[in-house]
Parts: sequence; structure tokens; C-alpha cells
Amino acid sequence: MSKTARDPEATQVPARPARPGRAAWLLGPALVAGVAYLDPGNVASNMTAGARFGYLLVWVVVLGNAMAWLIQYLSAKLGIVTGRSLAETLGDRIRNPWARRLYWLQAELVAMATDIAEVIGGAVALWLLFGVPLPIGGLATGAVSIGLLFVQQRRGARSFEFVIIGLLALIALGFTYGVFAAPPDAGGVVSGLVPRFEGTESVLLAASILGATIMPHAIYAHSALARDRFTAPGARPEDRAAGVTRVLRATRWDVTIALVIAGTVNLCILLLAAANLAGVPGTDSLEGAYAALKTGLGVGVATLFAVGLLASGLASTAVGAYAGAEIMQGLLRVRVPLLVRRLVTLVPAIVILAAGVDPTWALVLSQVVLSFGIPFALIPLVRLTARRDVLGAHRNRWWTTVAGAIAAVLLVALNALLLWLVLTGV
Repeated sequence: MSKTARDPEATQVPARPARPGRAAWLLGPALVAGVAYLDPGNVASNMTAGARFGYLLVWVVVLGNAMAWLIQYLSAKLGIVTGRSLAETLGDRIRNPWARRLYWLQAELVAMATDIAEVIGGAVALWLLFGVPLPIGGLATGAVSIGLLFVQQRRGARSFEFVIIGLLALIALGFTYGVFAAPPDAGGVVSGLVPRFEGTESVLLAASILGATIMPHAIYAHSALARDRFTAPGARPEDRAAGVTRVLRATRWDVTIALVIAGTVNLCILLLAAANLAGVPGTDSLEGAYAALKTGLGVGVATLFAVGLLASGLASTAVGAYAGAEIMQGLLRVRVPLLVRRLVTLVPAIVILAAGVDPTWALVLSQVVLSFGIPFALIPLVRLTARRDVLGAHRNRWWTTVAGAIAAVLLVALNALLLWLVLTGV
């Protein structure tokens, strides 16, 4: 048991006057992890849901975002208090080598599904903007992600955060502008807050939205990002000296800001499609949506949409690769060179692009795969953060644990319903 877990005050320093704006410098990790909630898989799932079902699944986006707040805060808290990521903690606690390897395998498959979504999204954006062939665009997206990861390795967590937050601003601009140019129907939005489905396909899209909203790799990544920023040997002295209680307080704001941004953008994507693309042939694909936006709302809206998609692919693939490396190192205690890992995980996405598979449908299916990986990350997270021997006095209150358990049950139930509908052909 770590000293921090036994004595939560061990990392704190005597109180001293805070410099103006000093609390703002504690923000950042959640904004980086929040990029995972705005990856191309989110775009494809929300655009497809809006184009096919109008405002029907608005409630899924809102519910997913509310659950995501709690989940991401618990992940960050684990990293801050223990100084270890979720993957590292599980790697220590899963004693059986084969059980640990099997757990790593499912987590790795989820990380690869994430890579597929993000690389395909970046490739589609490059094709829409510049006519770059999809396989070449996928390679270019992967190359940029390697550059972003080198920034994290060479310049530290703070520099990486600045770059990703800059891309986050582009994502927000690109995906929200269209809603202001063509506002949705207020009555339709309100009706979409009533939970319901319309057939198997709507359940599939709901699972896809939740898989894209509550992403397993974001759960693993946030604990590692918080660790690297506040407790790792390479962290800035000011951040390491901030104290656990103060950092946790700032983290609640960090997660709130990140999820407000992510939730708003995701909702805007669905509303844009519901208001302007519902019933229009071909608009349930990214390419068709781009063409319809260009025709209906003008070149400016369509171009900003494509720019947002490109920024989404570039930022999220870097965060996804970071999470994948952390999963392997934490669970298998194996550190693979960054370039080697990035090249290996690029292969499935490039194969899909070269084979001519519909990129949008591949993105949606990748998010369904992610939804099945959620319980394997979420259930251990809720259990670990409720334990005194792990977080000491910072363990969850009982109502936090209950809320986390309810979220886990809802997600598992939705996935079970999805599986039953698909297998029975209902």
C-alpha cells in the first residue's frame, strides 16, 4: 500500500497564499482526456443518429455525458491520490498471469478499435478537404499523431496539453457553427429528451453513441494523464506541491469544463444532422453529410465541419495511442517503442481504408466495440475508488459508489439488449 493511500495528507504542503490565476494552471488533464469524447467515432455516430432518427436519441447524448462526468472524475482521482494509473493498479492486483493477459487483450482490442475510428476520421477529413486518397490520409494522420506524442515525451505533459487544447478549440468551432447557421426545432429537441427506441437500429446507434461518449481508453488515459501531470517524477515542482485536496477540487472544475464542451459539441453534431439532414438520401455517411451541408448551408459550414473532423482525428489519435501504450505498460509491464506501437496499430485502419469499406459504417461499428469494453474499465474503477486501502480518506462517498454502480448496470444492460436484438434479428 502506498504512503499516499494510507495518509492522504502526505502529499500536501503547508498552506501558502495562492498566486493570482494559479488554480487555472491545475486545469488541463481532463481537457486532454475529453478529446476522446470528440473523436471521429462520435461524429459518425451522432451524425448517423440525427440523419436517420432525427431528435430521437438526444436523450442518449445527454445521459452519456452525465455519466461521463462521474467516470472521468473517478479516473483522475485514482491517478492523483495513488500516483498510479488504472492500468498499473489493475496490473498489480490481478495476480494470475493468464487473467492479467486476458484482461489486457480485451483492453488492447478496445484501444485498437479506437485507433481505427480516429485514423479513419482523419483520413476522411483529408479526402474531403484536399482530395487525398483515404489510405494516404490514414498514414498522414498516423504520422501527425506520432509527432504529437513526441511533444508529450520530450516537452512534458503541459506542452502536450496546450497542443491538444488548441485542436479542441478547432473541433468545437467546426462542429457547432452549423447549429447557429441553421438552428434546430426547439420542440424536437425537447421531445428527444424522452427515453425511447424505434427498432434494432436505434438501439445499435444508442450503444454506438455511448461507446463513443464513455470511451474505455479515456478512462485508462485520464488516470495516467493526472499521474503524469501531478505526481510523476517529471511533473513540474509547482504541480507536485499543489496538494491532493486542492488538485481534486481543481479537477472537478477541469472535468466539468471538459464535459460541458464535449457534451455541447456532441449534441450540436446530432442536432445539426437532425435539423438539416434527416430524410435526405446519403446523409448517414460523413461524405454525404459534408455534401449535403455544402449544398444546403454553404461552403463555409461544410468546410468548418471538415476542419473539425480533421482536428478531431489528429487530436484523438494521439490521446488514443497514449492510452494504448499505458494499457500495455500497466497490465503487461512491457514498454513498446512508440514508433513501433503506432505503426502496428495503424495497420487495421489502413487495411479497412484500402479495402474500400464504408468509412462511416466502420466508425459506427468501432464505437459498438468500445461500448462492450466499458464494463471492464468502469466496474474496477468504481470498486477501486470506493476502497479505503486504495484511496484512504479520499475514497468515494457511498452515494458516489451507488451512482457509479448504476451507470455500470445501465451500460451493461444496454449492451446485453443490443446483443439480444442483433442475434435474434428483431
